[in-house]
Order: sequence, then C-alpha cells, then structure tokens
Amino acid sequence: MRRVPMSPAAPLASPANPRIKAAARLRDRRTREEQGLTLIDGVRELRRALDAGVEVVEAFVHEPALAGADARVALDRLRASGVPLHSTTEPAFAKVAFGARADGLVAVVRPPALDLAALRLPPNPLVIVVEGVEKPGNVGAILRTADGAGADAVIAASPRTDLWNPNVIRASAGTAFSVGLAAGPSSLVVGWLRERGVRIVAARVDGALPYTDADLTGPLAVVLGSEAEGLTRTWAGEDVTAVHLPMHGVGDSLNVSVTAAVILYEARRQRDRHERPAH
Repeated sequence: MRRVPMSPAAPLASPANPRIKAAARLRDRRTREEQGLTLIDGVRELRRALDAGVEVVEAFVHEPALAGADARVALDRLRASGVPLHSTTEPAFAKVAFGARADGLVAVVRPPALDLAALRLPPNPLVIVVEGVEKPGNVGAILRTADGAGADAVIAASPRTDLWNPNVIRASAGTAFSVGLAAGPSSLVVGWLRERGVRIVAARVDGALPYTDADLTGPLAVVLGSEAEGLTRTWAGEDVTAVHLPMHGVGDSLNVSVTAAVILYEARRQRDRHERPAH
C-alpha cells in the first residue's frame, strides 16, 4: 500500500508516555463516562464513524501495521481533517490497542449522546429494544443486525453495559454509528414508545404466539431481555404482544443476538412484502 507520511515529530516510544496512558485508560468504563470519550479500534470501524460525522479527538498510528485500502483512506481523511496524529512504536501502540484487531490505527473519539428524547423516528419505524443485556459482544451483534435489517433505532433499556464500550463498537463492525442509538430506564422507554404509537412485540420463552404468526408491520418495537433474566414486568400489558421462537432441542432459548436477528429479518420480510406494490 502507499505509505502516508507521518508527522516529523519523533514517535511516541514508551507505553508509559502520558498520552498513551491517558488513551489506554479509556478501556475503563468510569473513565469513558467521566470524559465523554471512547476508543475505536480498526480502520473499518473508524471509517464508519467518520462517515457518520463523529468527532475524532486524536489518533495513534503504528505505520508498519497499516494494510489495505481502508487504512489508507482512514489515515488520509484524518490528516485532511487536522486531527492530531501520533506516530508510535510497536510497544507504545500495543498499550493503547486491543490485541491485533486495531489494524495499526486507534482513535479517541467523542461519541454521540444517547439521549432518548433526542431520538427521531420516521413515520413507520422498526425499533429494537434490548433490556438489561450486559455482554458488549451481544450488543454489538444486535447493532450489526439492526443495520443489516434496516432497523431505524436500537434502544438500550436499563443497560448494564456501556454502549460506547470499544468492544461494542468492534462487535458492531462500526454500525453502531449508522443506526439511531439511545438508552434510558425501562419505564421511560416503554412510555416513550407508547406516546409515539409504536406497537410492542416482546420476545419471551413463554410467549403465546410464534414469532412468524405476529404482525411485524407498521410502527413496531421488538423487545428482548437478557439471557439470564429475560424481560422484566415492565414489558407486560394488554398492548404488548408476547412471541416466542419454537425450540426443537433441549435448550429453551437462543442467544439474544441470534433471537434479534431471527425476529428482525422476519419483520423485514413482512414489511417488504407489505410495502411491495401489487402487479
């Protein structure tokens, strides 16, 4: 690949360098929340953040590890925007990066706010709500599915993980920046949906209706709970349709991100068929 020239300043060589240590501390949730910053590992994820207009505060580059067109484009865009770029040695970069997945480039960014009141929905929204899910990998996988299925928003109800955890961003393949994202207490989220006339379909092990028999067209929120505890009673009521996925083995449920994918793509199938003009 074409090498992009770095700043003439000497590279940051020591893992104990103050800039390196400050960035590495963003692996900790408390630090992220205090500073309103997070890390992005990997050029694909960074390019998608840049496409979404996310503010990049600074970036760390280990040039020998850069490879591929995405790396070149991401680095060129950062340089053109005037973002401070710090060339690093391999030991210094290893301190701020997460394993080998960083592709030679790690960025410190100021992610978008997660204010539910600021979330805007189109007239016929498809929303997914995840309550109490705590594994960043599951949250990231759900975001990736939401993006692929054309969902309009993902809302974390009473979340137990930080939605801007670098592991969420990585597991989402950067799609965390392409889908509307918000968070709030479950009681606030359910009220917000009802005020906007969004029907609620809740996935429960004991749901009376197979998911394929449910009407998943129109303004809709698909709600899923954690694998350990399922959904709270917040998501019960006469206006909530409880559905289940048929299980034909010894297990009683699927991984929450798999369940999200199954139901979201059934919703997409129904919606596409419903919206397709008749011939």
